[in-house]
Amino acid sequence: MAAGDRADVELMAEAAVHAGAVALTYFRSDPQVWTKAGNSPVTSADLEVDRILREALLEARPDYGWLSEESEDDEGRLTRSRTFIVDPIDGTRGFIDGSDQWCICAAVVENGRPVAAVIHCPALEETYAASSGGRTLLNGTAITAGGGELSTIAGPRKLGNFLNERQPAGPKAHPFVPSLAYRIALTAKGDVDAALASPGAHDWDLAAADLILHAAGGRLTGPRGDRLRYNRRKLRRDALFASAPGRHEALMALAKSAGFLK
Repeated sequence: MAAGDRADVELMAEAAVHAGAVALTYFRSDPQVWTKAGNSPVTSADLEVDRILREALLEARPDYGWLSEESEDDEGRLTRSRTFIVDPIDGTRGFIDGSDQWCICAAVVENGRPVAAVIHCPALEETYAASSGGRTLLNGTAITAGGGELSTIAGPRKLGNFLNERQPAGPKAHPFVPSLAYRIALTAKGDVDAALASPGAHDWDLAAADLILHAAGGRLTGPRGDRLRYNRRKLRRDALFASAPGRHEALMALAKSAGFLK
């Protein structure tokens, strides 16, 4: 585990906790909401968290690249050896609706893979952190994804409807989680056995969660079972599959029967 990775985790965690405290002042307080490209919402809280993170992280690491859902993309990041990949609020629709399952996500990517990651969930008082070669920590305590049968899955509503129509002995759908990163974090801490995402997620939804799950012993892949690569020109993803140990093949088979895989 590189000391630089640990230092980046500490830096991102401090910035995320500060930004999270600010985001809570907007939460359930009728923040301004706009609709951006792709018909997705953005709030005044998203923009303020993005500003706080960008200032704090790039002031400390001015040689790093920057990729954020709420910042204009600068492809200069492609030339940097390390790049911050940030989602100021993952689960914005849930944030707007008053759900507490939204997170601030930050990762450092090097050579296409995350080497430091933080997911901070202010309303839940949960902070996940991991660095390359280390364990995943939840509020400072190491966690491990469980193993065994595939019994509970967090995913889109379409998957929930499919599972509810299956025989009672089959896997159950976890109640819908608006934040994709938090679905994956739930897999990392063993609250669910697997998580699934429909096509359309982006690097900022995934980079931090990928390392959080990997360092807890789990696995996140695309539809061909491939490990994801980050900080490329193409940011949009196909369907995604996250699982605890020993459950990936069963998840992929179930996804195929549910129509998520062709």
